[in-house]
Amino acid sequence: MNSAPSKTQARPSKQFSSSILLWVRADQPRQTGMAYWKGPHSKIISATKGFKEYRQIHLADTNPGLWPTTRGVETQIPVERKIDGVAEVTFQSALSPLRGRKQTRLAFKDEVNVFRRTLLYLGPPRSSRWYEVAEPGQPVGARALIYIRRRDGIRGKAFRKHLVELSSALAGMGVLKELRTQTFLPWIEKLWDTPTVAHDNPADQRFHASLILGFADPAARAAFFTSPEIESLSNALATYASAVHAYEVSEALTFVRDGAALPHYVQ
Repeated sequence: MNSAPSKTQARPSKQFSSSILLWVRADQPRQTGMAYWKGPHSKIISATKGFKEYRQIHLADTNPGLWPTTRGVETQIPVERKIDGVAEVTFQSALSPLRGRKQTRLAFKDEVNVFRRTLLYLGPPRSSRWYEVAEPGQPVGARALIYIRRRDGIRGKAFRKHLVELSSALAGMGVLKELRTQTFLPWIEKLWDTPTVAHDNPADQRFHASLILGFADPAARAAFFTSPEIESLSNALATYASAVHAYEVSEALTFVRDGAALPHYVQ
């Protein structure tokens, strides 16, 4: 494996992104909720002004955690907090959230039709990083979505610095087809206080960063998480993180790309 990231990998493009963690309603079959999110709800969100990109990250129903067991780190995903999916939004500019307020109000009203809990994580402008780890057009056959909780006593600046170092190391491994990272502002419920939907997020359950990793196929993903390189990186990460929840992604669907709503989503 190539251990040194290229110039392109070391200088990722910086974006303004947010992620909304989603739990579908439990009073109906899970697939009913996932289909509604992919269908009627996506049309409301896709019409929002100011988006550069809108993706839905659908997570597998069975998700105990892909990250290797690491001393002092929670790597097994608690069943009672297991996420069903994530709405990943990248804005055109720092003012874009203001442009989409009208459509956001419609999304607020529709959430109760599909979700039981939603949590908005927002990063500062230019804090999301997209790494060029593959030639344009190369297919991504499998993905993993990773959420990281900062360890108590670790300063945010040190945590973010280590995340950049971790991401550069991952980019330099030569096996990824996609690598995106986000770091989050402190969580505030009122930023996404939709009616009749839960927003409970205890302090000891909150996250501070995420990574999306893309692979050629599921076999490459499985080999990645059992590799000695990841074991070494995880041991170093344990100084900064108290939890690393790595989800298997079942689908990553793009509804808005380069500022334009697509007639049909693409994978």
